[in-house]
Amino acid sequence: MNTNIALVLVLAPFLGFLINVFFGKSLGKWLSGIIGTFSVVVSFIATAYFFSGISAQPEGIHISLFDWIQISNFNVDFGFQLDQLSILWLLFVTGIGSLIHLYSISYMHDDENMHQFFAYLNLFIFFMITLVIGSNLLVMFIGWEGVGLCSYLLIGFWHKNQEYNDAAKKAFIMNRIGDLGLLVGIFILGNLFSTVDFTTLKTAITTAPDYNDFWVAVAALALFIGACGKSAQIPLYTWLPDAMAGPTPVSALIHAATMVTAGIFMITRLNFLFDLTPSVQSIIAIVGAVTALVAATIGLVQNDIKKVLAYSTVSQLGLMFLALGLGAYEVAVFHVITHAFFKACLFLGSGSVIHALHGEQDMRNMGGLKKAMPITFVTMLVASLAISGVPLFSGFFSKDEVLLVAFHHNIPLWIVASIASIMTAFYMFRLMFLTFFQEFRGTSAQKHHLHESPSLITIPLIVLAILATIGGLISLPGNSWLNGYLTPVLPKLANAEHHLGTTEYILMAIAVIGGLVGIGIAYAKYIKQNTVPTEDAEITGFSKVLYNKYYVDEFYEAIFVKPINVLSRFFRDTIETALSALVFGFGKVTNEISYQGKKIQNGSIGLYLFVFVLGLCAIVSYLFLAQ
Repeated sequence: MNTNIALVLVLAPFLGFLINVFFGKSLGKWLSGIIGTFSVVVSFIATAYFFSGISAQPEGIHISLFDWIQISNFNVDFGFQLDQLSILWLLFVTGIGSLIHLYSISYMHDDENMHQFFAYLNLFIFFMITLVIGSNLLVMFIGWEGVGLCSYLLIGFWHKNQEYNDAAKKAFIMNRIGDLGLLVGIFILGNLFSTVDFTTLKTAITTAPDYNDFWVAVAALALFIGACGKSAQIPLYTWLPDAMAGPTPVSALIHAATMVTAGIFMITRLNFLFDLTPSVQSIIAIVGAVTALVAATIGLVQNDIKKVLAYSTVSQLGLMFLALGLGAYEVAVFHVITHAFFKACLFLGSGSVIHALHGEQDMRNMGGLKKAMPITFVTMLVASLAISGVPLFSGFFSKDEVLLVAFHHNIPLWIVASIASIMTAFYMFRLMFLTFFQEFRGTSAQKHHLHESPSLITIPLIVLAILATIGGLISLPGNSWLNGYLTPVLPKLANAEHHLGTTEYILMAIAVIGGLVGIGIAYAKYIKQNTVPTEDAEITGFSKVLYNKYYVDEFYEAIFVKPINVLSRFFRDTIETALSALVFGFGKVTNEISYQGKKIQNGSIGLYLFVFVLGLCAIVSYLFLAQ
């Protein structure tokens, strides 16, 4: 029974992909969208089934489909592991995925390749489910590579624009760099413990008295490099902002709620490994904090509405990695969930705005939209309050837990994370004020056609806004359902104490005041002073550095891209030319020899007998001389 339902969970999106690939164009846009959406809803229902029964099976459900690899004492099954962590991840992957598919039916309706878009979305969900429920690192790696492929296809979906193609290639290549690290980590663990199965690996690591500390640390570091690529951490973060080239539903699905959380999932799944490598954990925490701050500073001055949200995503992922590095896996998971709610809402809200403005993404050409788009405004306001950490919204609970953990483990990192959080509140309300307040700054044609988006767009926004409001209730201080739920996967939570003392209340007050200060500064600058950046205004000073993203892309271009291009041209124009000349030279020599040789075959019996006699004499002479 469980095996059949698990197969339905995994294969329903893949079936939707196949139907849309082969028959989508003939089915029509609406039907292809409905089929794509329904297939993900089926997966969500299957996930809900497992969620409802997991309390009766705290050890989880392990399904082995077949033996996959057998080499000496190294065996790998192709199987699924449905435990508390994977089911929790599947709930928001398939749940939010269903809402985004529903949203896409309306958002992508004017696109001639809508069926292809839904096929790619379905294929992405299939690979994401495979990543999450894989029972070992190799099955997980299939999903890991699959979501990278689908990301490439979806970012470059509008492939007639070369910039979008470049963004897709950039995402694909930078993810491959991280994936190499992941493979190295898998190979090391397989060599050390003769297994890559999560359950067996945990037993081997925790019971082995003589494991090699150095190589375990190297494996953990290599796995973290893989997580940096997929979850956009320094130095492999520059692909994610460029990935906004894809349609907005892609940004919401892949770059807010699912693919970019794969790194957090992998580290949480291997918590027993990272707990044994405190040095690697320290690196994770530092990289996460620095990423959170750097991305937040860049987001302060961006004018593209989706770019602001992209750098916000990188910053929030940095906070999650900070929690992971401090060993607070449950806090990272909590922030992943709340972030999925409010960031998906923000991305879909930005898509609603872009839809109403016929493709306009520059906030300098927006303004005054709250009257024309009240539902979009309210839902994005709720999500902005949540990400800013305003009390009673979901982000308040999860972000404060990250900051509390940071304060108790490392005060300098807490300071960095707090500054990043204040900046978050500023740039999110900068986005809100520039987009929805004051007078409309777009064209008269855009103003004439301003309207609220259709219900297929607004309904997912409303659902996500509600989740962004109440999502924090799953882990209240002193009464955390989430921690109790994750105890079988994270055993140390069984004895964890959850209480609030004077220090915690003070830290909470500091975080709230900081967030309100950020909102207040944004209000003073963009509402009171009505400071709206203009397209022809010159950007100077440090703002120019931030606007140009610390020139990291230019640095990579100069250090890596240009030398590789020069080397490639050298090999193409010089080495390959020389090798081609050599290869073709052998061909010419052979051709010339054969041309001369064929003259002997002229049909003259006398010549043949003459050559025969010469050959016979040579053989006889050799026999006499040899003796």
